[in-house]
Amino acid sequence: MPSSAAPSVASAHRKLTAPPRLPKNGMRITPLGGLGEVGRNMTVFEFGGKLIIVDCGVLFPEEHQPGIDVILPDFTSIRDRLDDIEAIVLTHGHEDHIGGVPYLLKERADIPLIGSELTLAFITAKLKEHRITPKTIQVEAGEHRKMGAFDLEFVAVNHSIPDALAVAIRTKAGMVLHTGDFKMDQFPLDDRITDLRAFARLGEEGVDLFLTDSTNAEVPGFTMSERDLNPAIDQVFTTSPRRIIVSSFASHVHRIQQVLNAAHANGRKVAFVGRSMVRNMGIARDLGYLTIPKGLVVDFRKIQSMPDHKITLICTGSQGEPMAALARMANGDHQIRVGEGDTVLMASSLIPGNENAIYGIINKLTDLGANIVHKGNAKVHVSGHASAGELVYCYNIVRPSNVMPVHGESKHMHANAELARRTGVPEDRIVVAQDGTTVDLVDGRAKISGKVEAGLVYVDGQTIGTATEDTLAERRLLSGGGVVTVVALIDPKTNQPTEPLEFITKGFVHDDKTFEGASAQVDKALKRAKDDKIDDIGQLEEIIVEAVSGYLRRTYRREPAVMAVVVDA
Repeated sequence: MPSSAAPSVASAHRKLTAPPRLPKNGMRITPLGGLGEVGRNMTVFEFGGKLIIVDCGVLFPEEHQPGIDVILPDFTSIRDRLDDIEAIVLTHGHEDHIGGVPYLLKERADIPLIGSELTLAFITAKLKEHRITPKTIQVEAGEHRKMGAFDLEFVAVNHSIPDALAVAIRTKAGMVLHTGDFKMDQFPLDDRITDLRAFARLGEEGVDLFLTDSTNAEVPGFTMSERDLNPAIDQVFTTSPRRIIVSSFASHVHRIQQVLNAAHANGRKVAFVGRSMVRNMGIARDLGYLTIPKGLVVDFRKIQSMPDHKITLICTGSQGEPMAALARMANGDHQIRVGEGDTVLMASSLIPGNENAIYGIINKLTDLGANIVHKGNAKVHVSGHASAGELVYCYNIVRPSNVMPVHGESKHMHANAELARRTGVPEDRIVVAQDGTTVDLVDGRAKISGKVEAGLVYVDGQTIGTATEDTLAERRLLSGGGVVTVVALIDPKTNQPTEPLEFITKGFVHDDKTFEGASAQVDKALKRAKDDKIDDIGQLEEIIVEAVSGYLRRTYRREPAVMAVVVDA
């Protein structure tokens, strides 16, 4: 679709300020993540002074965010309103929708979590690792649940994980329908299709605002059925001479079921590798969402003594995560040693931003002699998101008064907006928002009303929100240019070095003459400082850093991180 036809709101966003007081009987919708990015999904709904939150996920870091574990939504705008939260509705159990819940519950542990059986089982297990026992409310498709002034109705939708739900939120301001992540697979592995009859019924009642998954809005037609993957997966299992190593999301129950079926049909045993994979598949099995023939899955330690052609290993790491099992195998620091004749089946989608990491792992595994089967060379993955044809179908069924695309990068949301426009939604009733944008539904109209803080919150080891963009800039500087530390013994009377400057480097390539010019620049800078009567050690260190950094940048076109230590002689 031509992007020029999509509504443009970029200039409006630049001018937005804090929103005004919400009008009586109005509903405010505030996305705190998931708009302009694939992940970190979280949307806050406000009515009558109370809040309902739909999803609270994480975003996985990209290459330009070194050292970051995950990225959270920004809770700043709701931090002083935690007691107003009626519940958190979880549409499904993927990390980009539930991964941020532990961090929000650390601020108020008794917020009720509403979701389907499998979703609540996954988040409860995750919260156990954080030593949090949640208050949960299990719901099923077709069920209503009253939470204060919010009347919630849950609708079955098909996704790449079982038990996904859309949610209709009714208040006196009107009805909002949030699809969550969904597609319209007509032949799903679990025979649980998206309930289009419910969508049509809600449309007849009147959907005042439709929040729709945008991830695949640029993809024409309809998303391929999960069942269509079976021949390609079977081909891998019938032709691979040695071990088969499958990488997948630890929550991708449908795909893992297909792998288990193929392994069983070809006389192979299976072992799960990785804590999250073992945990989630155990939960899915115990709840009946994963069917495992007796004796098929064995302990990892036992499978290592079996013949290679009888082995299937299922692990995490399909997105190139550096600490996940597949990346460690590729780097040779995992107990599983990938070798000649092994087959690695990468059975997940490629999330934008992870391309370089994934291709790097593919190359390393190829160098080790493995045959790599992935979405690019075989039909081993289908998306869990509705393509353009499915979205148009839904718009025509629901006939919403207002539309707000969610879940996706900017290009995806604008493509989704264009689809809505082409089905007859007036352009002034299509709201393309950003994280932090407040959208008010008042008297049947949805309009942007302001903006709240919604930055990226970095989890770095045990710290949350401490790492900043400046921190990451320093890390990128260190990775790109190395470190130069200048040690200077300074005579406090003259501001001049009493001995030659000492340059200590890490990761910065140099020879014996590299720093001769830098020393001369430091001498000149210190003389100027003396003339200006600057004798504070901290200021002198800053002067040395500026002199050395400027010289290295001009002379060698290198920008290492430069630090200075001044010692009184």
